[in-house]
Amino acid sequence: MSLSRREFLGLLGATALAGAFPIRSAFAGAQPHVVIIGGGVGGATTAKYLRLMDANLKVTVIEKNPIYIRPYGSTEVLTGHIGMDDLHVTYDALKSKYGVNVIIDEVTGFDPDKRNVSLKGGRKVSYDKLVVSPGIELLYDKIPGYSFEVAESKITSGWIPGKQTALLGEQLKAMPQGGTFLMVAPPAPYRCPPGPYERPALVAEWCQKHNPTAKVIIGDPKDEFVTDQTMMLGWNRLYGFNIPQKFRKDMPASVEIKQHSNPGILSWIPKADGGTPVSLDVEKMTLKTEGGDIKADVINIVPPMRAGKIATAMGLTDEKGWCPNNRKTFESSLHPHVHVIGDACHADAMPKSGFSANTQAKSVARAIVEALAGREIPTPSWENTCYALAGSDYGLFVADVFELAEAENKIKRVGKFSRYLKLDATPAQIRMGAVYQQAWLKSFTEDCFA
Repeated sequence: MSLSRREFLGLLGATALAGAFPIRSAFAGAQPHVVIIGGGVGGATTAKYLRLMDANLKVTVIEKNPIYIRPYGSTEVLTGHIGMDDLHVTYDALKSKYGVNVIIDEVTGFDPDKRNVSLKGGRKVSYDKLVVSPGIELLYDKIPGYSFEVAESKITSGWIPGKQTALLGEQLKAMPQGGTFLMVAPPAPYRCPPGPYERPALVAEWCQKHNPTAKVIIGDPKDEFVTDQTMMLGWNRLYGFNIPQKFRKDMPASVEIKQHSNPGILSWIPKADGGTPVSLDVEKMTLKTEGGDIKADVINIVPPMRAGKIATAMGLTDEKGWCPNNRKTFESSLHPHVHVIGDACHADAMPKSGFSANTQAKSVARAIVEALAGREIPTPSWENTCYALAGSDYGLFVADVFELAEAENKIKRVGKFSRYLKLDATPAQIRMGAVYQQAWLKSFTEDCFA
């Protein structure tokens, strides 16, 4: 979906107009203060665009880590395409270029009536509006035998990048010839829909070069996933994957359907075939599933997840562990003047992705600017694109546009255009998808942080 030049200039004009009027604070004579908890994609984008929309705003980001480690693209660390340092993003531009106040500290208290948050360092920070972008919490113990301690030392997750990401890369390289790499996919909802299927694909590509007799297995508590047909077609072409019958519709005639007795390097065990994890035996390096035991040399588990811990501590989550909100403004349903964005919130048809967090942040920044100025808040629309790789030169994607059904307080997918890379895409188009993915990693990070 593309914007005409007139539409694009209109959006620029609307943004400029938002900054052309002084904001009227609810506190007479005071400069409005927007505080943002969480300096990831959602938080950084909100801070940047608030300042772009109105330089009269005082904007503060509170983040406990001085360096942001981006999760998107982090699987490429495992295969040596990039290093851990390539995932590091600073807050230098937010501070120097946009005048955002960045506090490296941890929130330990929250008073919604007095509109302030308490920090571990001892100070309190007051706000007119609060934005919370807390990311996710991984629920390791939902799989019996698994824990954070196990993930940090032996059987990693790495879905929040850092020490575990580096450890998993080391384990892959140390895996014996002919060994087995087991990837355990998470139940829905989860961060980065194509991610648990891109990771084993890139591992399989690495193994073809360095460990050609290895096996890569995906155990899955689901029977389908975002980009499943296009990803499986890539698996088939690159790794000899046998596409299950239910996914063969509309596949190109050239697809080779292998016998189950002669599988390729990569295999997928869906829920219907017993792929749901039951428990983990760390000492025996064995995952018990509903279909039987799988023993592996390297096990990578993406456990169930919910909103980040700070969201729960602040009383922003519901019984499902996610943050309910007004979809027009992403204002919390549980606390006024608090907006929750990104992976942690309910967003209906929108996936939990960095792109979603980025586009939500921009609409929330606009809503806050208009609310503080006493103007009408426009009805937003959003978009999302998730790029993924079946191999380093085999790119695919899912792209969507969303609109608000305000009466239902629901975000719905719109448009009849193709969401996915076409199954009959040419080799040049597939290669271009991989080029786009690499370009997007750079341009997206710049849009959020630079």
